[in-house]
Amino acid sequence: MISTLQKTIRPMWAVRGLHKSAVEVLNRPVPEETVTASFGKFISEITPQHLSSVVLQRSKRMVLDSIGVGLIGSTTHVFELALQHCQLMYPPDDISSVYGRKGTRLSPILAAFVNGVATHSMDFDDTWHPATHPSGAVLPALLALSDMMPSYGKPSGLDFLLAFNVGIEIQGRLMRFSNEARNIPKRFHPPSVVGTMGSAAACARLLSLDPFQCSHALAIAASLSGAPMANAATQSKPLHIGNASRLGLEAALLASRGLEASPLVLDAVAGVAGFSAFYEDYVPQPLESPNGNDHMFLLEEQDMAFKRFPAHLGMHWVADAAASVHELLVGAGPGTVSPAQVQDILLLVPKSKYIDRPLPESEHEARHSFQFNACSALLDGEVRVESFTPSAMCRPDLLALLSRVRVEHPHDNPANFNRMYGEVQVTLVGGDILTGRCDTFYGHWRNPLTNESLRKKFRHNAGAVLPHEKVEKLIDAVEELDRLGDCGALLSQLQ
Repeated sequence: MISTLQKTIRPMWAVRGLHKSAVEVLNRPVPEETVTASFGKFISEITPQHLSSVVLQRSKRMVLDSIGVGLIGSTTHVFELALQHCQLMYPPDDISSVYGRKGTRLSPILAAFVNGVATHSMDFDDTWHPATHPSGAVLPALLALSDMMPSYGKPSGLDFLLAFNVGIEIQGRLMRFSNEARNIPKRFHPPSVVGTMGSAAACARLLSLDPFQCSHALAIAASLSGAPMANAATQSKPLHIGNASRLGLEAALLASRGLEASPLVLDAVAGVAGFSAFYEDYVPQPLESPNGNDHMFLLEEQDMAFKRFPAHLGMHWVADAAASVHELLVGAGPGTVSPAQVQDILLLVPKSKYIDRPLPESEHEARHSFQFNACSALLDGEVRVESFTPSAMCRPDLLALLSRVRVEHPHDNPANFNRMYGEVQVTLVGGDILTGRCDTFYGHWRNPLTNESLRKKFRHNAGAVLPHEKVEKLIDAVEELDRLGDCGALLSQLQ
């Protein structure tokens, strides 16, 4: 049976590629030349022909990685709480799939929410510069929206990738209008702002909204954005990504129905705070409409950072630096460092209060602790998914190393993911000092994971909840996504 929601929405894509607004737009005036209007026009007019082979390949890697971290994220307590809440508080709705839960379906809005929570529940999702988690805010919304469309009207894989890239592009463009955005955040979590905007843009593109509706979708999303950094390193942080995904989808759906908002939300208008409410140094520029095939996506200029272990991005510098000291003490083979060897541990890291946590008390705090990740890597030679289990966190050897850590913040080490470094100096009991330093960890956008490493990570993550056959079919579906007539082959493998 088709739900009431599907019956209501269906006319928007009754004929693939056409939207009822395509008829109405002919009677509308040309949008005023504002920054907000330029973004709406870009979202509406960009086509698959603007996706270069580099952008297609990089974005498919992002889709694969994001699905993988979402699937393993569906095993977490935070995800379970979010799912139970949605199942108990809202009527069941057999529309959109939930990561790793065969037979469980929710309304599109709620599916986007819980799958977004899953994606960030372990802080394992991709990261970009300026600092945000771009895929987790966009992909769950697009998957839920695609599930919502009838079987004969599913978007092609190429249209799906176009919408995904629009969502990534809008996030990157907005953050590049601010110098503040280029540093590790202090006031609010960026995905809760630009991620919501990116989700709205991606969904507006997939719905084929006209330029006016796309602009309004962004403006509506701006009213649904924001989350304070005080909730970092808590169970509530994954909600930031879940909300960004679902509220962006909701903004696009509201705009498709004709709801309007400020036509100047992205403009710098004296006396009226729009997007500058989030970034005080925000200086926007219009986004040029695509002409021919000459639009260059930011993803073509800068690759994505994919994490090798589930923790805040800043942890990867100190972990790699500490792992190099471990190798000096133990060698390349298996083994652990004995605390009896270590007198003092000095970390040279950027100054950022919410990731300076000497004695973390929960897995969420541990994922945001320079000290914990450095000591875990020093002890074991690496940080793994299992490093954040209660038994691993309570090991006496690890606690002993944590008690010997000091932290300094050199002036030449800024809180900026593009310029920071991590250095670990270990003073041994005999007085010798061993030093490890990492300027660019393996997985950073300057040193991206190989396809082999990315697929290894995906197989480990997806294999936590799916059988081997489905894991391999997902890899094939994502790799072939730009050549699929519809994205149903991808959607069918997520549970």
